[in-house]
Amino acid sequence: MKRIGPLSIIEGPNKSKVPFSRSLYIHSSEKVLIDSGADSNTLIQLHQEEGIDLIINTHYHPDHTQHNYLFPQAEKWLNTIEFQHARTIDGIARSNGIYQEWGQAGIEMWKNNLPEQWIQSIGEITSTYEYEIEYSFSGVKVHFLHTPGHTAGLSSPYFPELGVVYVSDYDMTSFGPWYNGTDGNIEDFITTGSRLLELDADTFITGHQKGIFTKQEFSREMEKFLSIIAKRDELIEQYVLQGLTFEELTNIGIFYPKNTLDVPIFKTWERSGIRKHLQRLGLSVYSEDGRLIALK
Repeated sequence: MKRIGPLSIIEGPNKSKVPFSRSLYIHSSEKVLIDSGADSNTLIQLHQEEGIDLIINTHYHPDHTQHNYLFPQAEKWLNTIEFQHARTIDGIARSNGIYQEWGQAGIEMWKNNLPEQWIQSIGEITSTYEYEIEYSFSGVKVHFLHTPGHTAGLSSPYFPELGVVYVSDYDMTSFGPWYNGTDGNIEDFITTGSRLLELDADTFITGHQKGIFTKQEFSREMEKFLSIIAKRDELIEQYVLQGLTFEELTNIGIFYPKNTLDVPIFKTWERSGIRKHLQRLGLSVYSEDGRLIALK
């Protein structure tokens, strides 16, 4: 575990690649863990040696909440925007585009494949935290910044006195920005990216893969990261002008590799992401049966 002052950075398997994530641990009398997507054995060992009494989830996605269940004695917090809908499976399904794309039948099918441990991890969240105010854990001060785009409620824990911010899914990966849930928003993603660069911070910790950046590195990578949005715009517009139907667009692999689109949740997010770009571009497409696709 890498340590920055009172903060320890706990890695997930495979360099914290999805479906895992990095976690932060605040060494304080309150024994606080931020996100629980890191390696389960390391988290259990940390609990045995230091204790985990409070888990603060930056957002509801399973790669950041999946190990909540390992610590039944710990209090769990989630941001105020996501708290209500994230406590029900139907609410999560709607926020992930499942109802939008497949209706109630799609939700029922999705429910049948959910790991019980993740359902338990979400169900154990019982309290909320507020955005943009100062929390202090034994003198370690943190602000949970509202940084929407990836989800509507995503927070980025910012430690002003340490010059550290945990930027979660502003992860600078080659995949690019992920806003493919119904509660994701392209324009918010761009705006939040700019806000993060304005912070008085020297260390930017991502939730996945590449890890820790200096401000200079993060600024340079952010430009490349956000430029992927424009590349998606250009690609989608090109295909629309060729007359492709919505179904044909969603089979190309704009977001996910074409050979993974037989996985239902990837197909769902591919469709949802393309809808967002069509709406952003003001473009209309037809379905295979000749219906004009309504952008929702």
